[in-house]
Amino acid sequence: MNKTYEATQATRAEVDSLAEPVVIEFGTSWCGHCMAAQPLIESAMADFPALRHLKVEDGPGRPLGRSFRVKLWPTLIFMAGGQEVARLVRPASAGEIGSALRQIANPIS
Repeated sequence: MNKTYEATQATRAEVDSLAEPVVIEFGTSWCGHCMAAQPLIESAMADFPALRHLKVEDGPGRPLGRSFRVKLWPTLIFMAGGQEVARLVRPASAGEIGSALRQIANPIS
């Protein structure tokens, strides 16, 4: 699990081309909701150490967040094969994050 938000961003095309499952977390280091969600995200991600976690700093002028229509932080996008599988906005429990992680960790063929 990444602990810091990346200031530089991948492009939407780069994210869509990722074949492996990935969790994209949009937020900022100063956001109270983002800080409150960190223990929940860390707890859920502990069961999925092989999953890639991109922590993307979001805000005005940040095109990746806009391309995913992110409105509130944190927003977690769960992707597999370049497709969005699940989305959580301001998650309230590690259980709901874990449920979404299972959808990409064990995708149904």
